[in-house]
Amino acid sequence: MALVGRANVGKSTLFNRITRSRAALVADFSGLTRDRHYGEGRVGRHPFIAVDTGGFEPVAKDGILREMARQTHQAIAEADVVIFLVDARAGVNAHDHEIAQLLRKSGQRVVLAVNKAEGMRHAAPLAEFHELGLGAPRPISASHGDGVVELIEDALSYLDGEVDEEVVEEPVDAWDDAEPDVDPEVDVGEDEEPRDEPRHRIKLAIVGRPNVGKSTLINALIGEERVIAFDMPGTTRDAIEIDFERGGKSYTLIDTAGLRRRGKVFETIEKFSVIKTLQAIEASNVVLLMVDAQSEISDQDAHIAGFILETGRALVVAINKWDGLDAERREWIRREFDRKLRFLNFARVHTISALKGQGLKALLKSVDDAHAAAYRKLSTPRLTRVLHAAVEQQPPPRKGIFRPKMRYAHQGGQNPPLIIIHGSGLEGVPDSYRRYLESRFRSAFELEGTPLRIEFKSSHNPYVQGKS
Repeated sequence: MALVGRANVGKSTLFNRITRSRAALVADFSGLTRDRHYGEGRVGRHPFIAVDTGGFEPVAKDGILREMARQTHQAIAEADVVIFLVDARAGVNAHDHEIAQLLRKSGQRVVLAVNKAEGMRHAAPLAEFHELGLGAPRPISASHGDGVVELIEDALSYLDGEVDEEVVEEPVDAWDDAEPDVDPEVDVGEDEEPRDEPRHRIKLAIVGRPNVGKSTLINALIGEERVIAFDMPGTTRDAIEIDFERGGKSYTLIDTAGLRRRGKVFETIEKFSVIKTLQAIEASNVVLLMVDAQSEISDQDAHIAGFILETGRALVVAINKWDGLDAERREWIRREFDRKLRFLNFARVHTISALKGQGLKALLKSVDDAHAAAYRKLSTPRLTRVLHAAVEQQPPPRKGIFRPKMRYAHQGGQNPPLIIIHGSGLEGVPDSYRRYLESRFRSAFELEGTPLRIEFKSSHNPYVQGKS
């Protein structure tokens, strides 16, 4: 079910209402939606897929409007039924006639919905919409919900046969691709828990500064122009989720708006886009941070990476537009990355060309590995053996006359993995020793691609009596 119409007639508002979500950005701003946005809806026991589209100008010749029109044409071609939304307050205009003519030629089933019709009790204000030649107009109010259920029921009644009532849920060149060495002192015994790979769909958020090639990468991965890739910063405004399968694995790709420095975010719309991007990072399993090889590694890249690290999400880095660079430029980018983003040393770094589709197979392999590491099960016996081996090789520094004593470790959570170490006198363990332990655990459990949290818990000494 595709929702089409000219700009600012309420398509995204209707999309959010029928999908019972806030997935699409909504504001009193013309041309806010640009890409196709899919969502699931249901009326009674009848499920359906709704597709939000950008403001439609069928005769657009070039620029971003032409790309938006191509997205809408694709949505119409895919749909079983089209809901054509017009504005009751603005009346019929030339764009409405152009869209109506195109829809008649398409041969698709069309339902004409007149939005913003709240308070219009009489049919007279709606009479002019009959001239569009698409049947009786149906007055609705997407913002208030008036007439929306009846509209969807009418749209579904256009479909032939029974509507399915059951929804089936779906359960390169890396800079350092070497496999981490397992500490020979650690004994992998029979009590090791099986390493169950997570079977759920991987949610992959693709983030970065504006115009680094995020939309181009998504189109290259899925093999079609699913989102608008245009040589203009800020083309993507919403967070667009796209289901995708490759090699028997299921992914949800999330195309996000480019993140600028706070001082560069001027428009209210762009501020909402930034919020949607940050929410997408928090909701994802793995984040793909894209960096532009043809520009310097900026402080903004470091800020984005820092936020990803704070959320604890698994991470893969892609340096895009690598093709065409000479050896000197490539070496300079490597040094800049190591200098400004050295705190991402747990993540694999790939050099790719999204436009030419180079390096994408290895990139997805690293996404799979990072996802598996983030959800890895760490057995208590082996964690404790790794801990004891690390302490034996390098004991924690003393605090005063006492040395912290570490007794055992167990897993406290996943995505990111959390290791809780129990003992006594652990309050004074310095950050340098925490990093040492993190390195040992990473090596032993192959935790490449995910942040790792270590938490210390000191036990109470029952022989120390409080003052009476």
